[in-house]
Amino acid sequence: MAGAWIGGILAGILVLALLLYLLRWFMQGAQCSSKARLDGKIVGITGCNTGIGKFTALDMSRRGAKVVMLCRNVEAAEAVAEEIRKETEGEVIVHRCDLASLKSVRECAEQLSNSLEKIDILINNAGVMVCPLTRTEDGFEMQIGTNHLGHFLLTNLVMPLVKKAAPGARIVNVSSLAHESGVMQWDDLNWNTTPYSPIKAYSQSKLANVLFTKELARRGEGSGVTVYSLHPGVIATDLARHVRETFGPIGSCMAAVSKPFIRTVESGAQTTIYCAVEEKIAEHNGRYYSDCQEKSLRRHAESAEDAKRLWDVSEGLTGLGQN
Repeated sequence: MAGAWIGGILAGILVLALLLYLLRWFMQGAQCSSKARLDGKIVGITGCNTGIGKFTALDMSRRGAKVVMLCRNVEAAEAVAEEIRKETEGEVIVHRCDLASLKSVRECAEQLSNSLEKIDILINNAGVMVCPLTRTEDGFEMQIGTNHLGHFLLTNLVMPLVKKAAPGARIVNVSSLAHESGVMQWDDLNWNTTPYSPIKAYSQSKLANVLFTKELARRGEGSGVTVYSLHPGVIATDLARHVRETFGPIGSCMAAVSKPFIRTVESGAQTTIYCAVEEKIAEHNGRYYSDCQEKSLRRHAESAEDAKRLWDVSEGLTGLGQN
């Protein structure tokens, strides 16, 4: 009797373990199957000394590309660059680029212009998420400043290098599913007077990524440069480092409990890699992807009027027209 009872418990544990394993496997999402080589190509990646950016850099190097790491923390980036060099024997270089500083972005772009002959693939990966109200060096709310304005300026400043790699050059903007709930606060993008919400500010910045992609694609039509935005999935990365600060012990506990079942950095990088190398989407300019396939956008994220308006506002805030 006791043996049968114990056997039933063990069987239940095995079934539960199997279900949890299947759940974890399912949550990893689609994998990029492209075997495309990138020999002779140059790939620039922001924020790639950790998380999905780090794995993306490794993958690009494995495919034969020269990888240019654009990171705020040069010391950490150099350590990662050395790791990648040892594994792939590829060329990996580091440039300092603090997206929360327009001065740093301009200095980085100038260095790239002086040292590179082209950029075949630019991956705008860096970002911050649900952080407490903080400001960039230039006074922008940190999430719109880092996630959008820094990348907006960088992309425009290095566009001549990207165009030199055309046709076939690509720009990949890492957004988030959070863009669906995003609202552009046109009268107060920087939360100067509006009561601050870390989640709403994050969603606004991710919507900005999508709108930027749309307008960049429209302006570059026929240039040989294609642009993509994407949702990488919910991933166990350092991006969630502000969860405890913002949501307290309960949020931190929930994040810890869910961590075993959300995507690894390897799985989270797959859609970024897909947008960077997949041959089948070479002409799919301005489109949005998730799980290595195209996804439709909600109406507000498709707005050509909002995309143009954001571009004009971003030009003014970054002083792009003055360069």
